[in-house]
Amino acid sequence: MLSRLTRPQFLAVCGVPVVALLAAAVFAPLPFSVAQPGLTADVLGKNRGDEVITISGAPTHDTSGQLRMTTIEATGPDASIHLGDVLSSWFDTDRAVMPRDAVYPSGDDVSEIEEYNQEQMKESQDSATAAALGYLGMDRDDVDVQLRLEDVGGPSAGLLFSLGIVDKLGAGDLTGGRVVAGTGTITDDGKVGAVGGVPLKTQAARRDGATVFLVPEAECSDAQAELPKGLRLIPVTTLKGAVDSLKALESGKGGVPAC
Repeated sequence: MLSRLTRPQFLAVCGVPVVALLAAAVFAPLPFSVAQPGLTADVLGKNRGDEVITISGAPTHDTSGQLRMTTIEATGPDASIHLGDVLSSWFDTDRAVMPRDAVYPSGDDVSEIEEYNQEQMKESQDSATAAALGYLGMDRDDVDVQLRLEDVGGPSAGLLFSLGIVDKLGAGDLTGGRVVAGTGTITDDGKVGAVGGVPLKTQAARRDGATVFLVPEAECSDAQAELPKGLRLIPVTTLKGAVDSLKALESGKGGVPAC
């Protein structure tokens, strides 16, 4: 004999699988990483006791100010990220949820990721050197540039490496004593490319004293979304454009582009 269920009883019975599904959704691992502002490093200075940029075969000059490359820190590829982590990060300006594949495009194996990131960094350094010497009209066979930066991988420091080389070898002073930060990939012919995590990088830059941030033009809107107070954005598409903008900012002559 079937008992008759009232509506409240029916809802209560049907609610059991719903609650189970919600619980599973809350505790199930998701394909995301949680990122936060990472370290910054002055490419005109030292890292772990060694000069980041060393040059031989051409005269260099002293520089003032700083050119700080920026990074993000993300949870590892094997970290379990759950719905609660995602929801809390949406309300925290110091953290961001990113697709794991965007943070670790080379897969989940830690050693393979480290190797991939180092390869990307090496290619970025080679391109940065080629772009800077090409901009200055110098021959790579005559000028030897060594770039050293520990514990950082990936290609997004390319623009700042190039600017650091130009600042050490070129005439004038690019920073004018300011703390300038930025991000962006670079090609051999000096084109600047987009990177990820720009809002977090602007926070890292401001935390470490930057007042100017060079951002790939395509990511202006991302950078503006959570721009820290006191940080000026300068969009760039090429190494030459970045140098011209910094020179105009220092001299007060000519226009400085804005997002």
